[in-house]
Amino acid sequence: MTELPARRLLLVHAHPDDESINNGATMARYAAEGAHVTVVTCTLGEEGEVIPAELAHLAPDREDTLGAHRVGELAAAMKALGVTDHRFLGGAGRYRDSGMMGAEQNHRDGAFWSADVDEAAASLVEVIREVRPQVLVTYDPDGGYGHPDHIQAHRVAMRAADLAGEPSFRADLGAPHTIAKVYWNRAPRTVVEEAFRGLADALVASSFTTPATVADVPGVTDDERITTEIDGRAFAAAKAAAMRAHATQIEVDGPLFVLSNHLAQPIFDVEYYELVRGEASAVDGARETDLFAGLGLGDHGHHGEVAQ
Repeated sequence: MTELPARRLLLVHAHPDDESINNGATMARYAAEGAHVTVVTCTLGEEGEVIPAELAHLAPDREDTLGAHRVGELAAAMKALGVTDHRFLGGAGRYRDSGMMGAEQNHRDGAFWSADVDEAAASLVEVIREVRPQVLVTYDPDGGYGHPDHIQAHRVAMRAADLAGEPSFRADLGAPHTIAKVYWNRAPRTVVEEAFRGLADALVASSFTTPATVADVPGVTDDERITTEIDGRAFAAAKAAAMRAHATQIEVDGPLFVLSNHLAQPIFDVEYYELVRGEASAVDGARETDLFAGLGLGDHGHHGEVAQ
């Protein structure tokens, strides 16, 4: 039995690199404050496009060894963020990257998109009952931008959050645990639009040439839906380092990054969330500034219950 820190955060993501882009600053901040941060990644990202020419041989239409390579990238990213507990859903390689919506890969054997949601959720229930997180972070029902694996990660995370608290479900996976707060990754439209207004100037000092658009940012939504903002500015360098670790997928230059489409986007070091389960602790329409707000967990570093 291991004694875990009082505050425990679980994040569920589709592919290696999603965690760093969406939540890098949040994870680095909570890890630095002594919270237990657990990242569960649902696939190895085998279908990703490879940016560096010298690694092109890893691609799915060549050696098809990108997944194994991205395991190493994820480990390096987690080290940059100070996160020591990262796992693959059901074990590395249990579910395969499904490719973009409508691709034939969606229906290949082992593709995450075609996985049975309850079966996949059971693997996550085991993690939830072991770590007993108070907070879960995942995507919105559209997966942020409609990628099959992101949508499926949302479904599996939400289903597991339900099942983990059910005493009648799989007693062999541990004692029931109810997650107090569930958040979806979001980006407030006004913040994103403001950042993109400054993009032309930022490109002048950058090796990147072509700007992305607001539509290229996942999870953009109306400001009213944002319940919570986490100031990760002190951890901007850690987030950038974690993103840089995912070198097959991301190039970073100063405050900007590109994916394989080579369209420059700003790196956000304040990260935003929508609370969808649990009690919001902010008053008078203000936003929460702590994912654990209102849970009465007190100071950082107090130790909590023993994980069974």
